Amino acid sequence: MVRRVAVVGAGSSGLVCIKTCIDEGLEPVCFESSDDIGGLWKFKEVPEPERSSIYRSLVVNTSKEMMCFSDFPMPAHYPNFMHNSQLLQYFRLYAEHFDLLRHINFQTTVKSVAQRPDFSVSGQWDVVTINRNGEEEKYIFDAVLVCSGHYTLPALPLSEFEGHETFSGRCIHSWEYKDADDCRGKRVVVVGIGNSGGDIAVEISRSAEKTFLSTRQGAWVISRMSNNGLPLDMTFITRFNNILPKLLPKSLMNWTGERTLNHRYDHILYGLKPSHRILEKKPLINDDLPGRILHGALAMKPNLKGFKKSGVVFEDGTVEENIDAVVFCTGYKGTFPFLPSVLSEGPYGELTLYKRAFPPSLQQPTLAIMGLFQAKGPIMPLVEMQARWAVKVFSGLSRLPSGEKMLEVIESDRRRNMQSYPRPQQAVLQVDYIPYLDFMAEEVGVRPNLLSLFLRDPVLWMKVFFGPCTPYQYRLSGPGHWDGARQAILTQWERVAQPFRTRKVPEPKTRRSVLCSPWLLTFGGTLIMAVILSKNEMIPTLQGAAQILESSKVFLKDLWFTG
Repeated sequence: MVRRVAVVGAGSSGLVCIKTCIDEGLEPVCFESSDDIGGLWKFKEVPEPERSSIYRSLVVNTSKEMMCFSDFPMPAHYPNFMHNSQLLQYFRLYAEHFDLLRHINFQTTVKSVAQRPDFSVSGQWDVVTINRNGEEEKYIFDAVLVCSGHYTLPALPLSEFEGHETFSGRCIHSWEYKDADDCRGKRVVVVGIGNSGGDIAVEISRSAEKTFLSTRQGAWVISRMSNNGLPLDMTFITRFNNILPKLLPKSLMNWTGERTLNHRYDHILYGLKPSHRILEKKPLINDDLPGRILHGALAMKPNLKGFKKSGVVFEDGTVEENIDAVVFCTGYKGTFPFLPSVLSEGPYGELTLYKRAFPPSLQQPTLAIMGLFQAKGPIMPLVEMQARWAVKVFSGLSRLPSGEKMLEVIESDRRRNMQSYPRPQQAVLQVDYIPYLDFMAEEVGVRPNLLSLFLRDPVLWMKVFFGPCTPYQYRLSGPGHWDGARQAILTQWERVAQPFRTRKVPEPKTRRSVLCSPWLLTFGGTLIMAVILSKNEMIPTLQGAAQILESSKVFLKDLWFTG
């Protein structure tokens, strides 16, 4: 029987794992190598080996309502997109509220996690740690949750570029970058157009004489803001939008999305246009990059080919001389040196994980990896659901398929993802945000029942189906039910608006939204029930149909007076 659980790391993933274990009556013991919580989001002036590192100005790319923990909304006055220091403060509030710090052993590094000799029967693990005094300590745990992250070992591909040995400028990885102070008045090349590459290039361009952003494939660039200045993820990540690809041709959706972005700035003209379609890969989230190009402070360049003594050569044959520094934003190597090498059994030495959480090779499913995935959405709600699923598996309340079946699913997911991500190492990491959440929620028993919700609470159903897929949806019912979940959903846009209210302005006359119209309610109800019925669920009886009509009247009456 699982009782004691080792949690490796006290970042956002570790904190929610501690809390989830407590909720399930387990005894978590967390080991954190640093002297504080926060993990990746704890800014340090000087990067520390084998630990994550962020730059001073880093602001989150997902909004507070979408990325918060499901039973602990962020304070209403917090900005919608927070500076890293504010997110760290949220973690402190969370840890204090649920009394998590007493379960954490700080300045304690996990040296090894190994299966016990009787693992096939007990499922237990030997965990060896090194404490702040440099002393080894040994423990026995019934299960292990790995929350140490995969942004600790920079991938610096210098050896791939000819002439780097004689280059007179400085070459660093984004892991080392803190701010643009050293770039003032210099000529700098940034390599890589991920979110870090875009942020760092923009920041450097405000200080440097000239900044060049080198990219292999280009990117579709989107802002954090959607229509009316609302957070993009809250308008885009909805259950309604999630079913559109099943109803509309993908080519039409790609065309529409690309046309919308190109109306803001022509991606061809700006040198940004990628070789892939907009829905095939994650876009670059950046509010300022096109503006810096427009100002001439930043220039787009093709992939870096090599170095000269004082310059760089790009794949199109162009050369930029007098380059003072090159910043590589080229990602990280996802390694977990303390884990048994047998778990890294993928064809490229990567961890093979069923649904990005469980190694299928284990005879007993008592170890799970948290957060080792990529998604078009916030990471924290996904990790929280991973933790809720994992403890159910540990306790035997949820069962995994056979090892053979898990391997089949892993390979199937990889093949599907390779249509957009040709590199197998990248393809295996990709998950679809809402489907992945719903899959795990189904295993836990907390997936929202849309048909039932439509019948008994159409006002809430409207917000759950058409509104943002905020984490509170997974606390409405089932294990871990939170009484405040419904109210949190009904007031989520109020918390979005709160930080804007710093100057009183005349309020416009209230208008009912088009979302309140009867035809949209009818369309939405029909659509969702068609989806549900297509999954072989029970057809509503005549009594149920009458209940739908009655609920619709109540819903419209409520919207008439409150909309």
